[in-house]
Parts: sequence; structure tokens; C-alpha cells
Amino acid sequence: MTNGLVGKKLGMTQIYDEARLTPVTVIEAGPCRVVTVKTKERDGYEAVQLSFGEVKERKLSKAALGHLKKHEAPASRVLREFKKDGDVAVGQSVTVGIFKNGDWVDVIGVSKGKGFQGVVRRHHYSGGPESHGSMFHRAPGSIGSSSFPSRVWKGKTLPGHMGAERVTAQRLKVVESRPDENLLFVRGAIPGAANGLVVIRKSKKG
Repeated sequence: MTNGLVGKKLGMTQIYDEARLTPVTVIEAGPCRVVTVKTKERDGYEAVQLSFGEVKERKLSKAALGHLKKHEAPASRVLREFKKDGDVAVGQSVTVGIFKNGDWVDVIGVSKGKGFQGVVRRHHYSGGPESHGSMFHRAPGSIGSSSFPSRVWKGKTLPGHMGAERVTAQRLKVVESRPDENLLFVRGAIPGAANGLVVIRKSKKG
């Protein structure tokens, strides 16, 4: 089998048990079809390629469509590779059943885009006095040296584009797994907006 799945973030809700209320993110995970199995002899490494989200053929490039047809797989929006874990065959369906209640997972997604932002929001600068007459409120302030090195140091935190980048939320607990509904309930928040694509895999931190 594999150590992960591709899914779609549906949103957040709450789950009650005997003692507490737990905020959870609901993920529609799979079912994913095994498109191809990479081997050391042929590809130099071992992996399992999964497809998710069927689409019309006209929405794919000829190269992507040819690859899927070669392995008799339906036109799919997403292809992702995962670590091979045990026996797996081309055409096999991988469901959310690979995760059990209490498992720890890492969830990878693309964070919400926030456009161009200043240093206060982007890098948590404290800013200057808010009183009248200070003339220094949310600006970054001095950023360089004078005669040496006469430039701005690399890595300086400045205003710029914020969000819309790959983010991994590590070691989140699976509160509930529903294979019959293809739903996974993960404790806490995960990156991205509702209906965003996410990758769920067994946590590297155990």
C-alpha cells in the first residue's frame, strides 16, 4: 500500500466526546487510484503514483493524458507520488481506510494568498508609536548599513507577497476516519482554503 493520500479540504467543525470539544478539519480523502508503481530497477527508486479528482479529457495536456491512458487510468486532475508501503498493484484503489483513529499525520497544502503585505502583518514587526506626531507607525524603519557593506543584507525581512506557498502541518491527530464516506477528521487547522487540494501522509515524527 502507500503511506498517504490526496484529498480536498472541506472545512472545519467540532466533535464532542465524553470529556471535551475538539475542533477538527474535515478532509475528503480519496479514493485514489494507483496509476503506476515505480521500481528501483526501472526508475532508480520505489514509489507509488496516485491519481485524484476525475476531469474531462480536454482539460489535460496530451502528455498527461497519454500517461494515464497507457496505464488504463481515467483522466485525473492530480497525480502525486507516495512512499511504497507493502504490496500494491496498478489499478488498485486506496481509500481513507489506511488511516485509523488516533494515527498521527502530516498534511501538506497551499496557504491562503494574502497579496502584498507590510512588515507588521508579514513579519510581526511591532511598529512605532501610534500617537499623533510620531510620523512612524507601520514602516520597517532603517534597513541597511552606511559605508559598509553599503547594501541591504540578504534575508532582510521586508514588505512583499504573503501566502500562497506550500505549508506542511506536522503531527496532527486523526480523530475519526470514515472509509464509507471517504472522510477524515483531523484535529486542528490545516493550510489552505476550503476545497483546496491537500496531501495527507503518515507523520514522519510518529
